[in-house]
Formats: sequence, C-alpha cells, structure tokens
Amino acid sequence: MRLMMWIAAVLAPLMLTPTVNAQCTQQSLRMAVVPKKSMDELLSDLQPLVELLGTKLGMPVEIVPSSSYESVVDAVVSGGVDIAWLGPASYLLAYQRDPRIQPFASLTINHGYFTPAGHHYQALLVARREVATDIEALRNKKVALSDPASTSGSVVPNAEFSALVQQPLTRFFGSVVYSGSHAKSLDAVLDGKVDAAFVASVQADAYLNSGQIGRDTLHVLWRSAPIYYDPMVFSGTLCPKLKKTIREAVLNHQEKLASFLASQQASGIVPVSHAEYAPLLRMMQSVPVEQ
Repeated sequence: MRLMMWIAAVLAPLMLTPTVNAQCTQQSLRMAVVPKKSMDELLSDLQPLVELLGTKLGMPVEIVPSSSYESVVDAVVSGGVDIAWLGPASYLLAYQRDPRIQPFASLTINHGYFTPAGHHYQALLVARREVATDIEALRNKKVALSDPASTSGSVVPNAEFSALVQQPLTRFFGSVVYSGSHAKSLDAVLDGKVDAAFVASVQADAYLNSGQIGRDTLHVLWRSAPIYYDPMVFSGTLCPKLKKTIREAVLNHQEKLASFLASQQASGIVPVSHAEYAPLLRMMQSVPVEQ
C-alpha cells in the first residue's frame, strides 16, 4: 500500500504537466516583418507564405503591421508575434533580450548589379553621381540612415564606416537623418532631400530591377564587409510542434513560394542558426555605436 501511495505521489505532478502537443493550443499564427518597404508591398510579397503556412498549420496566419524595426523586435520578444522576418542586427537585438528566439531560415539572393549571388549582402553608401564621386566630397553633408536597428542602414555603417573615417559618422557628416526604411532613404537621395544614404545592396538592386534607377544613377562610395542575409525567427514562446511544422513548410515546399522568392530577388530558402549571425553580434558588442 505504501509503495502504491509513493508511486501515485511521484506520478501525480507528471500527469499534471502538459505535453508539448497540449501546449500548442493557439488558434492562429501572428507574423511581423521589419518595414523595409511599404506595408502594402510587404503584404503583397508575403501572401504566398501566408497561404502556405495557413494550409500546413490549419489555422489563420496574420501579418501584424509594424512601423519600425524596434516595434518588430518588441513584438517577438514579448511573444506578441510568433514568427518574424528580421534584419540580422534586429534579430541580435531581440536575441540579447531573449536567447530563446531562434533563427530558422534565410534567403539565397540572386546575383544583382549591387549584390553578389549567395547568402550575403552589403551595406552601401550611395549618392547621385553629380553630388559626389568620393567619400571626402560628402564630409559635412546630409546623409540618411534607415532605422537605428537596421543592419545595413545603421548598425554596420556606424561601426565599419566610422572606423574607416576614424570618427563617428555622426561627426563626419554635417547632418544625419533616419528615414524609416531603405526605400525611403533611396527616395530621399533621388529627390535631392539628402546628399547620400546608407542602404542595403539588395534594395538598390530592387530599385534597379524595377526601373526606378539606372546603373549610372547612383555612385557607390563605400561597401561594408559581407553580411549574412535576413533571418526568419521563432519567438521564444512558440511551441516545438508548431516550430517543426513551420520549418518543414518553409524549407520543403519552396515551389509554392515562387512569387514570394521573385519579389525578394531570391532563388531559394536555406536553414540557418545563430552561428551565421554570431560574427555580427561580436562586432555589435565590441564596437560602440553612436546613434
């Protein structure tokens, strides 16, 4: 009798502990994306991904509108969204707040005029050719960054470009403004509202491919070291069963994502882990970034 009572006492807490499957009780999936483009463009680009995940998960998938990189980081850290498509630096900002946040996929980028084919892109400093043909010509001029949490639009330029000119870029340039997105930064250069801008090479290729610029419109005055491309990440609160289904859907059914890939000038989706972004984290931790 005592043995039976002891077994019952040991098993009782285990019986009350929910299984992994039992924890997956949510009825919808929420996704956020850093605002590199307008929200209307992002919603259109992501529709094939939304439909694929909805089918595989058997639940509605909602894109949560985001006004800034910071708002997406806050959402994935708080568990307000289940998955997010972040920039490398914004992922690392989220990871430092919650190490359970996990990257699981990224894109393979097509060869472009500004971007080499593969898994990496670069931060560029661009200006109209009639404005500047070398870096020194931009000293004390007005430059656009995209967002404080943008990898190629702020974090890497603040570190690498500042090291090149041996002073914070905020001192090298006469005025520094944050546009809110790479597209807005490029528009500001084209409209003459700023003299130059730090932008992602893939966004410059997108403008070239859409006919918004020609090959001779912009002069590239500086390139960063290669940066591993943007990760899709799981929130720390998403249950393992859903993570497994999402990962398999994204990696194993890419034929259903052809128009999504085309919209991103990408040829495929590859698995990633934290290891791909660790070098950038070390840079962020070792180099003071002056905003």
